[in-house]
Amino acid sequence: MRLAPLSYSTSNLNLLLLGMAALLLVGLAIWILLKRRITPAERERRRRLAVLKTGRMGDAMLTDVQEDALYYTYSIHGVDYTASQDIATLRDLLPANLAVLIGPATLKYSSNNPADSILLGEGWSGLRAPQDTAARGNGLLAAKGTGPQP
Repeated sequence: MRLAPLSYSTSNLNLLLLGMAALLLVGLAIWILLKRRITPAERERRRRLAVLKTGRMGDAMLTDVQEDALYYTYSIHGVDYTASQDIATLRDLLPANLAVLIGPATLKYSSNNPADSILLGEGWSGLRAPQDTAARGNGLLAAKGTGPQP
């Protein structure tokens, strides 16, 4: 028993090729979207860099420190703000004993959104180094000398 060969008309073949091309384009679009997704850590780094680049400076009071967070207050145009900054990715730039940093500090904030502020960023620090930390040369505060010194 012989089987007859399959035959495709030109219109069926064109339709099949068009469907395969569409499937390939959809797959490529999904891959690009997933590949370009920005992680939360990268989004936070970009926010800090934007505030560093275009932000204004102001005075702040560092009120509390924890292992991966700084808590501070500040006032802009008569409005009081209470904020925190995640420092998990910047922790190696700070001294081992974070409690010595509590006190006055300098911040950078976005002029378009004063609630968007930072005390510490890549290559800049508004934290005031205590004298003994500066003498030991620990972290960004002493090494770069970028923050206001007492």
